Amino acid sequence: MVKELGRKLIAQNKKARHDFAIEDVYECGIVLTGTEVKSLRAGRASLIDGFAMIENGELWLHGVHIPEYTEGTWTNHTPRRKRKLLVNKIEIRKIAARTKDSGITLVPLQLYFKDGKAKVEVAIAKGKKAHDKRSTLMEQQATREVNRELSRRQSGKDS
Repeated sequence: MVKELGRKLIAQNKKARHDFAIEDVYECGIVLTGTEVKSLRAGRASLIDGFAMIENGELWLHGVHIPEYTEGTWTNHTPRRKRKLLVNKIEIRKIAARTKDSGITLVPLQLYFKDGKAKVEVAIAKGKKAHDKRSTLMEQQATREVNRELSRRQSGKDS
C-alpha cells in the first residue's frame, strides 16, 4: 500500500487570524473515528466555531464540525463532538501556563492530513479589539500598495 506523502489542507479558519493576534502555534494529532476520517478525506469540515481546552491534563478540541459520512450507517459519528488532541505533556503544561492569563484562548487554525495522518494547527491567541482589526487592515492595504508601486516601477511602466 502506498503511503500518502505531503500535506493536504482540509479546512482553515481565516476568521481566526482576523479576530485574534496569534502568539504561538502548535501542531497536534487528533483522535478520530473511521467515519470522521472518511468525511475529512472528502474535504468536509468547518473550524469556524472551534476552540480548544485543557481538561484533566489533556487537550480537547470543541465545536469543530465534521459532517456525518454520507455512506455511513449506524456507526456514524456525532458532527460536533469533542475530540482529543495528541500533544506532549510538556507542551500541554506550557499551553496551560500561557492560557491562565485572561483574554488568551486556544483557536484551531488549520485541519490537514500530513503524511496520511490528520493534524490540527492550534494557536495561542489573544482577542483583538475593533480598532486593532482596523489598524491591521490599514497596514495590509498600505504594504499592498507599496508592493504594487514597486513592481510597477521595476517593470518600466512609469508614467
